[in-house]
Amino acid sequence: MLATRSAWAQGAPDDVRIGILFPLSGANAPVGIDARHALEVAADIINRSFDLDLPGARGAGIASLGGARVRLIFADHQSDPQKGRSEAERLITQDKVCAIIGAGLSSVAATVSVSCERYRVPFIAADTSSPSLQRRKLKFFFRPTAHDGMFSKAMFDFMDAQRASGRKIDTVGILHEDTIFGTDSSNGQRALAEERGYRLAADIKYRANSPSLTTEVQKIKSAAPDVLLPTCYQTDAILLVKSMAQLGYKPKNIIAQASGFAEQVVYDAVGDQLRGLISRASFALDLAGKRPSIGAVNSLFKARSRKDLNDNTSRQFISLLILANAIERAKSVEGTRIREALAATNIPGIQTIMPWTHVQFDQDGQNIGADPILIQYINKRFVTIFPATLAVASAAWPMNA
Repeated sequence: MLATRSAWAQGAPDDVRIGILFPLSGANAPVGIDARHALEVAADIINRSFDLDLPGARGAGIASLGGARVRLIFADHQSDPQKGRSEAERLITQDKVCAIIGAGLSSVAATVSVSCERYRVPFIAADTSSPSLQRRKLKFFFRPTAHDGMFSKAMFDFMDAQRASGRKIDTVGILHEDTIFGTDSSNGQRALAEERGYRLAADIKYRANSPSLTTEVQKIKSAAPDVLLPTCYQTDAILLVKSMAQLGYKPKNIIAQASGFAEQVVYDAVGDQLRGLISRASFALDLAGKRPSIGAVNSLFKARSRKDLNDNTSRQFISLLILANAIERAKSVEGTRIREALAATNIPGIQTIMPWTHVQFDQDGQNIGADPILIQYINKRFVTIFPATLAVASAAWPMNA
């Protein structure tokens, strides 16, 4: 039987408590720390007044709740799905949050979202992209960003376009970690390779946070695919690139499933070996001409974090604005009413910092307007190369050319 929390949530609250659940310690702590900065910038925009064409920016607080301010309550899941579950339940039952945003890892999002469902509290999957997360028919699960099936389709659309222009792309190599993130990604890429007529030169799974990837890199080097498709978190991405260098393997091309390859720490460590790497993305700084708020928001984020927004932090940022917009329309902090408002969301893409057409959730809580892009690491920065309607540069092919 589903629990209920409506008793405490009646009436206008003094503040709107939102749980934020990310890894704040351990190997993935940089992801959580950056998420904290992004979400604090979003909360500042909601709680104060900014001349930005973004949901909630021009008011001060949640107007329909008497100007109540958003209060973020952070919790550390330590990259452990069971810790994530217990922290989510603590946030709900003790801190009385009306929704939870997370979680940095799909494996943690899987357990947290089930707890939120049980308590009728919306869970916003800010940056976790495993397609199976929205296939469980949960009513309180919402994902503003694209899932890995959508991202992988964009990758293969790009490769099809390159092949049509005369590029030689016959084979692909899949390398993925063994949690739900890597498994879902590889399943989708395997099916697309077969459907689009690409031969699978290598299909390698490795243990997440493995101490060594020497054997895996040797196999990839021997297979020599035209395009390597890695799905890795941050620590593994650094180890992978270092192992490639040690074994003298220079991939012809890499198209990454973002995640670890979206983090600045990776490029600080091994960026000299990633010239020309292509990554799927939900965000790019060079689209500021098409999304006027990008520059202003990036300045606010950089002042707080000393970094530019990236694929992960942009998604985390916009997730809080989308949630606050739903709370505004719900005129309540009661979970069921927020859930109904989220389901009715229809925000034009121009009112976000993302290259999306709009924000509108289907019956499974997936934003159907979250159009992916591809970006390439050139001259120590990323440039948008796909689709053609948004590209600011042509793709450098092969990488390191």
